[in-house]
Amino acid sequence: MTAIYDVIVVGLGAMGSATAYHLASRGARVLGIDQHEPPHEFGSSHGESRIIRLVYYEHPLYVPMLQRSYELWHQLEHDANEPNLLRITGNLMLGSENSGLIHGARRAAEEHDLPLEEIKSSYLQDRFPQFMPMAGFKALLDPAAGMLNPERCVKAHLDLAVRHGATLRLNERVTSWAPMGSGVRVRTSEGTYEAGKLVLTAGPWMSELVGDVGPALNVERQTALWFQPPGDREMWAPDRFPVFMCEFADGQLIYGFPLQPRGWKVAVHYQGEPVTDMRALRRDVEPHDVARVRNAVSRLFDWVKEAPLLESAACLYTDTPDLRFLIDFMPEMPQVLVSSACSGHGFKFASVIGEIQAKLLLDGKCDFDLTPFRMDR
Repeated sequence: MTAIYDVIVVGLGAMGSATAYHLASRGARVLGIDQHEPPHEFGSSHGESRIIRLVYYEHPLYVPMLQRSYELWHQLEHDANEPNLLRITGNLMLGSENSGLIHGARRAAEEHDLPLEEIKSSYLQDRFPQFMPMAGFKALLDPAAGMLNPERCVKAHLDLAVRHGATLRLNERVTSWAPMGSGVRVRTSEGTYEAGKLVLTAGPWMSELVGDVGPALNVERQTALWFQPPGDREMWAPDRFPVFMCEFADGQLIYGFPLQPRGWKVAVHYQGEPVTDMRALRRDVEPHDVARVRNAVSRLFDWVKEAPLLESAACLYTDTPDLRFLIDFMPEMPQVLVSSACSGHGFKFASVIGEIQAKLLLDGKCDFDLTPFRMDR
């Protein structure tokens, strides 16, 4: 059976679900395909929470995209009737003055005139008694930051995509794709589909779809843990405890969230376990995984050494060598858009990247300079 669409979207996680929605909302005939049933726990778009922050330490070039992203997340809340997809808590950043985190945050705030509050060590516990001051560390607060619920965000995008006429084929694995004149043909475990254009947004499975084209994509397995925090639970709630990031002198960076239904969530940013074969991925969280994260987080919160572990989960980063996004058309194939946009920090951008990719596919242009995200950079 052959079906004809304007655009086929392969992979319906953060970027794919948003792209399918923005395409469908503009009247495009969209087919979305996923080998699982999103939102699911097999990729990079799960775990109850993702940080969203405006003072972007990685590079100031991301800030304009983030400003639009905030607008679109709020619009999604309204259109899907899903309040609190985004919750503002502030982001407390801790590190030395010359750390990438602190230096980068100051640079982004200065370049884009963003609010950024420095909290003196002597006042840190007055503001946030959960944190102990660390010698030589600066504390910066991004008041616009907060957290997104990834499962609810993906579902909201997909529900709206269907409402606008998109067709979703779930639990259906893509086995091959090929250009067909100016369009494409996609074969799956269930059938064959044709479209004018194709978007590949399959996260850690991208290498199986694009081969050696473009920058190398490295997958790393991360572990997130949920602990029972000490004392009064209210002091860890979102209205009293911010999302946080802390970069230690050796470059290790940890991050965490306010208390949520599953517990107090923390993880280590990057430094994960390399994954070379997604079909043989180790999904169970083992004692040494727990020990690694527990030891890292206890550098900031000593009580974590003995804290009760409530839950654990494996999550995947799909990284480019420079950790920037990949948004570009395949060489000699202007009908095939490759989007491996996370690199460990992309979920917060999903709303705007979905809009960007819809504009690229339908208009041939967008409102942002995507040169830093080209394949040939």
